[in-house]
Amino acid sequence: MSFSSFEEMSVWKKSMELAHKIYVLTEGLPRKEDYGLTSQIRSSALSVPGNIAEGFGRKHTKDKLNFYYAARGSLAETKSHLIYGQRVGYFKDAVCIELKESINDIWQELNALIRSLQREP
Repeated sequence: MSFSSFEEMSVWKKSMELAHKIYVLTEGLPRKEDYGLTSQIRSSALSVPGNIAEGFGRKHTKDKLNFYYAARGSLAETKSHLIYGQRVGYFKDAVCIELKESINDIWQELNALIRSLQREP
């Protein structure tokens, strides 16, 4: 599958939507979390589509893979922050379930993208 822009990639669209949902979710966090959970989870969530876009822009497969691996790492970090926020009572269970499903879906798509590049000669 060939794309002319990262914006056409389903995995980028889904990860950008996740970053937006995380932003909205964290709007209601206490001010004391501005430099803690709020900035951490927003940063990790935004890093996912950012790394996908940067990987798309790279010419060599090894470079692409490195950025897609970084996106996957940021996705795992986002999930970890989400779990923490849920445990301390900042985030409602229903919202977390929905977001974790999105994260798992993005994870699967990223893995498929990585596998497809690993198979290239």
